[in-house]
Amino acid sequence: MTKRTATASKRSESAAPQGSGALTMELALARRMPAEWEKHDATWIAWPHHEPDWPGKLAPIPWVYAEIVRALSEHDRVEILCHNEAVAHNARVLLTAHGVKDHPDKYRLHIAPNDRVWLRDSAPTAVLRADGSVELIDWQFNAWSKYDNYSMDADIGRAIERITGLPRAEAARPDNGQRLVLEGGGIEVNGAGSMLVTEEWLLTDVQIRNPGMTAGDYEKAFKNYLGVTDTIWLGEGAVGDDTHGHVDDVARFSARDTIILAYESDPSDENHARSVDNLRRLKAAAKTRALRIVMIPFPRPVTMNGERLPASYANFYIANGAVLVPTFNDPNDRVALNGIAEAFPRRTVIGIHAVDLVWGFGTLHCLTQQQPAPMGRTSSK
Repeated sequence: MTKRTATASKRSESAAPQGSGALTMELALARRMPAEWEKHDATWIAWPHHEPDWPGKLAPIPWVYAEIVRALSEHDRVEILCHNEAVAHNARVLLTAHGVKDHPDKYRLHIAPNDRVWLRDSAPTAVLRADGSVELIDWQFNAWSKYDNYSMDADIGRAIERITGLPRAEAARPDNGQRLVLEGGGIEVNGAGSMLVTEEWLLTDVQIRNPGMTAGDYEKAFKNYLGVTDTIWLGEGAVGDDTHGHVDDVARFSARDTIILAYESDPSDENHARSVDNLRRLKAAAKTRALRIVMIPFPRPVTMNGERLPASYANFYIANGAVLVPTFNDPNDRVALNGIAEAFPRRTVIGIHAVDLVWGFGTLHCLTQQQPAPMGRTSSK
């Protein structure tokens, strides 16, 4: 995998104003993206096979995935995309070794060629239509506007449509009608019209997803496809994030009125200034909204071959009855796990060792994508 080079991010002229608030339009009735804690029908992952994603360290990664599936399958059915039959065979062998019951209620394997395994970004975002049915919103995927090998990942939406039979809509830009380039890791919603995104991801001149789109254009798209009427623009994501600013490493909703913020208190750490800025923005937002901010730490800097990796406890995944949290052999593991457990008192909090996993520039939220249950089924929260 080509490694990220240090590039200064510059705020574009179209950047959102400080304290940008709710849109004036009504809540979209046609679509709503449920919060991650709402009832799932399944969780989707793809089995690892692409060695350049973990240079020199691919061997332990499938074992990490087997442990993730073991934990997840107690709460969600896990749908696993496999690049080919050999990858599917490897997945079944390792899942058996980890004691995962070979039953369709636990997991199912599907042959679907893919370039990388980060389904949070390459897979479609599932929303609920006004009649309560599930629809797949298929963003255009271009490998974070950084890599060239993504043609198979760009077809993941069609593969999931084929497997599930769910309707799929290809998202379009509101300004010119072309395909809209977005990734699920940059989107964080509370299920009630509010969203967190970062300016670094969408409004700077590095890894530009949709040239020419403004903050207002994005908010129109968020309303149309996700039912979002209140976009809170944070500043930057975590240091070392290969995606250039995904929000799921820094801030997550844990309830409709509560945000968990990853906050670095050490002034000498590169994440400190970013944390201070994001906290300031959230406090400003809280002046006009019912909003509570809960802070959790970052782990110590995790590096490989001298490169800072985006290690963050905020990259947790919320399953039906559990929250899976990445851990990093750090004293702050305990602090973060306790804080997240307090935020999700009715869910089991499970730590998953992620020091090897984060060498691929992502952890638990990055590799999962939820499929919500149709409206009318009882939520698990």
